[in-house]
Amino acid sequence: MSDLAAHLNVYNTVLVILQRKGFAVRFDESHDCWYAKKGEWKFVADDPMQLMGLVGIYEHQAPKNKEEYWWKIDEPNLLSRLDPRVK
Repeated sequence: MSDLAAHLNVYNTVLVILQRKGFAVRFDESHDCWYAKKGEWKFVADDPMQLMGLVGIYEHQAPKNKEEYWWKIDEPNLLSRLDPRVK
């Protein structure tokens, strides 16, 4: 059994953490998606945990400018190593 799993009962914790990190968070009912914004940086996801993941990438990469593919890390290609469905 895991110590923590992606489940609805974790959503509020995620939203509180994002807010404490300085992000404005909101749900857009008309588009059925979640938004987080900090400064000029905006993130959108289907649920709060995906939103937290996107913010985690932003924080790890610490981009100074909005350049194309600022988020991308190609190597090592763990996805193709760990998931046999990916080539």
